[in-house]
Amino acid sequence: MSDLEAPLRPKRKKVWVDYFVNFRWIVVIFVVLPISFTIYFLTYLGDVRSEMKSFKKRQKEHDENVNKVVKRLKQRNPSKDGLVCTARKPWIAVGMRNVDYKRARHFEVDLSAFRNILEIDEKRMVARVEPLVNMGQISRVTVPMNLSLAVVAELDDLTVGGLINGYGIEGSSHLYGLFSDTVVAYEIVLADGRVVRATKDNEYSDLFYAVPWSQGTLGLLVSAEIKLIPVKEYMRLTYKPVVGNLKDLAQGYTDSFAPGYGDLDRSENIPDFVETMIYTPTEAVCMAGTYASKEEAKKKGNVINSVGWWFKPWFFQHAQTALKKGEFVEYIPTREYYHRHTRCLYWEGKLILPFADQFWFRFLFGWLMPPKVSLLKATQGEAIRNYYHEMHVIQDMLVPLYKVGDALEWVHREMEVYPIWLCPHKMYKLPVKTMIYPEPGFELHHRQGDTHYAQMYTDVGVYYSPGPVLRGEVFDGAEAVRRMENWLIENHGFQPQYAVSELNEKSFWRMFDAGLYEQCRRKYGAVGTFMSVYYKSKKGRKTEKEVQEAEQAQLETAYAEVDEPVD
Repeated sequence: MSDLEAPLRPKRKKVWVDYFVNFRWIVVIFVVLPISFTIYFLTYLGDVRSEMKSFKKRQKEHDENVNKVVKRLKQRNPSKDGLVCTARKPWIAVGMRNVDYKRARHFEVDLSAFRNILEIDEKRMVARVEPLVNMGQISRVTVPMNLSLAVVAELDDLTVGGLINGYGIEGSSHLYGLFSDTVVAYEIVLADGRVVRATKDNEYSDLFYAVPWSQGTLGLLVSAEIKLIPVKEYMRLTYKPVVGNLKDLAQGYTDSFAPGYGDLDRSENIPDFVETMIYTPTEAVCMAGTYASKEEAKKKGNVINSVGWWFKPWFFQHAQTALKKGEFVEYIPTREYYHRHTRCLYWEGKLILPFADQFWFRFLFGWLMPPKVSLLKATQGEAIRNYYHEMHVIQDMLVPLYKVGDALEWVHREMEVYPIWLCPHKMYKLPVKTMIYPEPGFELHHRQGDTHYAQMYTDVGVYYSPGPVLRGEVFDGAEAVRRMENWLIENHGFQPQYAVSELNEKSFWRMFDAGLYEQCRRKYGAVGTFMSVYYKSKKGRKTEKEVQEAEQAQLETAYAEVDEPVD
């Protein structure tokens, strides 16, 4: 058996859940889609109403809501009430991880009112927004102004708070880093009710660096100031097919955007947006986009493709046509490009509604897409939820750029999931060691895509049913995720915690660094008030006793390293 051959697996006996999942499209069409469309429409009306308010009114409402949060926190009796959680229902979260931590007794704080864009400051090039503002909402406001967040996560429903406290990436992350790297300041309500503004150079700089990936376990985020960049009306997108083995595809992806060491910020040929989709072990399409003016896009001979129309082919399938017709270029309206994966949820829509990519469905019902992820979660019972954990993979592997080929071969051998999404991002060398950090001494190797101040990483997005499941063979999803997590630890990679994790506590703190995080937990009173990030991410039910005992225990020194400044 060659290195890339998957092991032979026995056939799996079907159970009742298999049949229910196969016909789940009935519930999705007649229940989930209509309700989703109604919610999207009502949310849109609420956003428009918010945008019509004056800056003064929005700021006044914000201050009043912050005061309500402070008052609510001060009502908590630590000896009688549970740990602090937001009042948001568990199924509303976009992530695939079960929000089981809310099954333990908890003290709820309602943040549902924090969904306003407070200010677009064109002078400072900063957007000040509340945590429940989503990507669709903010791009609708900024793009007509020829402005944009530096990193706009693709799915409309992803919120600022989730992308900061968790994980957010886009095709521009090879220039700007992850979503949290573009934040200028956080406004946070601490455990004792203090409201602080944390920046990288004020007295709360340690908190500023500790918030990303903390899952809201250091305090309650109530607003953020995020970097804006100037943009143009269109994205000039080049689709380039690549054929070869997985290492060839990885190199083609790297060459599509990354010059030699240290040249990333100096080269004029670096695209504004980058992504690659791998369709089979031998075929991929690399995409590179640059902003273009309306005048350029409408020149004679140029092709304009408004991918946002409901009847248009799904974006991943449209890009796949480059494998047959060869390299081509087209112009896509900027906002439609930002949200190109929303309608089909990358390619997950094909599993949810197997025929939804057909022209007749797109034309007649495409305007109802996509189903809200939260409603999909709400309409599945525990048996179906567990089925998806075992028979489905939704994971992101953040790996150093030079290890992408190895990661692709591992995914093929262990999971056989296609398509695979590749998106690069900078991992900055910061003044302190945060939960995620570049490889020590990476700059000494002068690798392609790296600079002296940042190592280039890649998100290897693995979203779909594994090959063995599609063939009706036995597949142990939990064990596959455990092996993936071990591979990431061994290769200095990271697993975003929106996904289902099988890590135990020791392994969790082998993957992530606990030093700064635990220091801030103690300094700002989060211990005993907010659940730790490990227990919030841990799979399975959490009992109140288990959580309280964990909160009182100190991490063993073997799990954490003391922060040392980086020169």
